[in-house]
Amino acid sequence: MAKLYFYYSAMNAGKSTTLLQSAYNYQERGMNTLLLTAALDDRYSQGTITSRIGIEAEAELFKENTKLFELILKRHHQASIGCVLVDESQFLTKEQVYQLSEVVDRLDIPVLAFGIRTDFRGELFPGSQALLAWSDKLIELKTICHCGSKANMVIRVDAEGRAIKEGTQIEIGGNDRYISVCRKHFKEAMKD
Repeated sequence: MAKLYFYYSAMNAGKSTTLLQSAYNYQERGMNTLLLTAALDDRYSQGTITSRIGIEAEAELFKENTKLFELILKRHHQASIGCVLVDESQFLTKEQVYQLSEVVDRLDIPVLAFGIRTDFRGELFPGSQALLAWSDKLIELKTICHCGSKANMVIRVDAEGRAIKEGTQIEIGGNDRYISVCRKHFKEAMKD
């Protein structure tokens, strides 16, 4: 029986690497996979899931208005899909998470979603909130803070490395803009 999985973490925990390894495992067994990634994320080449360790794979882009159930059903009719893997799943809408649950429940295709749980203010992303509520299985991928503790938060920094406390929820960036930290160091960075 298929399930909806949510693999979440702070940045730099290896989410994309784990996704690509999972896709490889399915493909090695002769099963087709469908990889999806957010059109918003333009850090690397669009339509590609790229890991910081240098591996990558082509993926279809989803936008806020992409009807995921219809897209997956169409691809499934063209060639049976063994698994759907979604990178940057924090950018999904609540409705898209519901559609992914329909893929699991109606098409019996497992869905593995990978994303960041909270933003730089410590607030849930809408996609992550829906995935935390609707997923069958929650898996935390871990990374570490500069102090050695588990990092479960991210801070956004300016060009001088100072924490930014206000701004829009979504601002695409990598290690130049975000630092993964433990809750203690997140709270210290957010003090006025």
